[in-house]
Amino acid sequence: MPTALITGATAGIGEACVHAFADAGWNVVATGRRAERLATLERDTVRTLAFDIRDEAARDAALDSLPEDFREIDLLVNNAGLALGLEPAQEASLSNWKTMIDTNVTSLVSITHKLLPMLVARKGAIINLSSVAAKYPYPGGNVYAATKAFVRQLSLDLRADLHGTGVRVTSIEPGMVETEFTLVRTGSQEVSDKLYGGVNPMTAEDIAETILWVATLPPHLNINSLELMPVNQSWQAFAVHREG
Repeated sequence: MPTALITGATAGIGEACVHAFADAGWNVVATGRRAERLATLERDTVRTLAFDIRDEAARDAALDSLPEDFREIDLLVNNAGLALGLEPAQEASLSNWKTMIDTNVTSLVSITHKLLPMLVARKGAIINLSSVAAKYPYPGGNVYAATKAFVRQLSLDLRADLHGTGVRVTSIEPGMVETEFTLVRTGSQEVSDKLYGGVNPMTAEDIAETILWVATLPPHLNINSLELMPVNQSWQAFAVHREG
């Protein structure tokens, strides 16, 4: 039975991934900060580890505590991440910027580096959660979008480095997905409702099913990057400011 380690599993896409993979017959290691939420995910094929992804010592201690039949990881789903604020860069909080970099970039790099030897030995896979923000700039995206661009580029360069090892790497790049992620970012239920009103956005389950599909493709196939949007989301023309 293959084993998937899913970060950021306490809500949204991460939580949906836990259910999707467990229902499909995988062993799942679900990680996140909120122990009380993780507890609701426990079942015979799911083990939960509560730690802050930014705390490497806590992460390593948690991984070392896994029972033997959950220690050999075949798939790393790097889902943990956050977005703070929608302000323009000149009004943004430096603390928020650093938190996003620490969580979305540094922590992802760290856990990937830790598990790479095992994933190579087992010819496993890495699925990274990026975003359409990695490629399409928008006002207020600034550092959040830059972190997701990093995740996308890291995924592609890992593919180059892992050539010949059998390890698959995919960047998943969703557009509008309605989860508590947006509520956390905006800090306002009203703003969150306005963003999604009439859009019919994607759901966490939509993305989880896509991730499961990618993970269960034949081992000779690799999805390098996969961009998804709801039908009611697309692009706009360039913004133009006119003097006077």
